[in-house]
Amino acid sequence: MKKIKSLAPRALTVLRYVLVVVVIGFAVYYLVSQWDEISVALTFISWQSIVVSFLLVLVGLVCGTLSWIAVLNGLGPRVPTLRGAQVLLVGQLGKYVPGSVWSYVMQMELGRQYGILRPRVLVTALYAAGIGVVSSLMLGALALPVVVQGHPELMWLFLLLPIGLACLHPKVMTFLASFVLKLFRRPPLEHEVTFLVVGKAVGWSLLSYIAYGLHLWLLVNSLVDPDIGTLVLLTGAMALGFTVGLIAFIFPSGLGVREAILIGAMALLLTIPEATAVSLVSRAMFTAADLLGAGVAILFVVLLRRRLARETTAYLREEVQYEHSEDRAHSSPAATREDERE
Repeated sequence: MKKIKSLAPRALTVLRYVLVVVVIGFAVYYLVSQWDEISVALTFISWQSIVVSFLLVLVGLVCGTLSWIAVLNGLGPRVPTLRGAQVLLVGQLGKYVPGSVWSYVMQMELGRQYGILRPRVLVTALYAAGIGVVSSLMLGALALPVVVQGHPELMWLFLLLPIGLACLHPKVMTFLASFVLKLFRRPPLEHEVTFLVVGKAVGWSLLSYIAYGLHLWLLVNSLVDPDIGTLVLLTGAMALGFTVGLIAFIFPSGLGVREAILIGAMALLLTIPEATAVSLVSRAMFTAADLLGAGVAILFVVLLRRRLARETTAYLREEVQYEHSEDRAHSSPAATREDERE
């Protein structure tokens, strides 16, 4: 029995690495399977536009990561930025596996590997997704002409905006986070999430979508000469496409659903074949950026492992103290005595 218990942590670690390899395999498979169409589409676009637009995807990815980390650190002791980035960037590759719940599973398992409680990672992931939806709908309103003309069935999405804004109030956010923690039999948050945390998360999220909108605008700019009004429209379409893709979770990374919104917006300027080609290139860039981001995060963690080890040790001490203080604050005397007996 002791041998089985001693082997369990090792088996779990191996399982985590296997899961990482599997989801990376799905992401690479998607890129390879679409390459024939992507390579043809690349001939339509100048290499300068391809390089700069890809850099903008990376900028958007960094901003989105900082938004996620802002939420994570608002719910408890500060996690080293590189550790948080690794948990998100590697974990989110799970979205390429059909049924995007794998992204949340990956993030929770990677977080647990570094001492971050699974419920805290899950709450972070859910709230970061909610912040992403609110931010995307705020910018998505810029693409209302496309929605009204081409996708009127999506108008109901904007009903989520006032609900989402209400949920971003620190008191509501704290209550909902504590409720999810309670479902996992964890003590509720001892502190209230601050306006500063919410503001940071929303701000980084908005910057992320703006960078993605610029990315799409540059690709279109390689074929025609769009104006600033078109930039606003494409930014809104890109942001809205992310929300629709998130809701269509049965498709790997919202495959095909986001493209429908983007093609509808670009069709105002391009032919349908051209718009389809641009959407394929855009999707390939996002997949490549996800893989590159995960790889860079892992590389930095390996190169800076000593510094991160010290930071992680300090964080774990804080986490233990934080958990003990919350347990004492929220457990009854009878429950405390029961814990002591155990």
